[in-house]
Amino acid sequence: MDFWEGEHCEYCGGRIVEKRVDLHRKVKGKHVLIENVPAGVCTECGTRYYAANVLKTVEETIRGRRKMEHQVLVPVYSL
Repeated sequence: MDFWEGEHCEYCGGRIVEKRVDLHRKVKGKHVLIENVPAGVCTECGTRYYAANVLKTVEETIRGRRKMEHQVLVPVYSL
């Protein structure tokens, strides 16, 4: 059974489905990308929901308790 089965968005009432998403965060002035994060995503408005255990893992990742998989060079532009 899907964790999000039967759940609906609190904002628009749309159906929530499980997807893998990327999270972009800024931590201590540095940008961090966390890939392949399981989330419930509203099929109507795109609002994302995260289970408590996923948020705990994200926090551990941001605090550096998990090993980084790889680094990428990101071009930066200014207007």
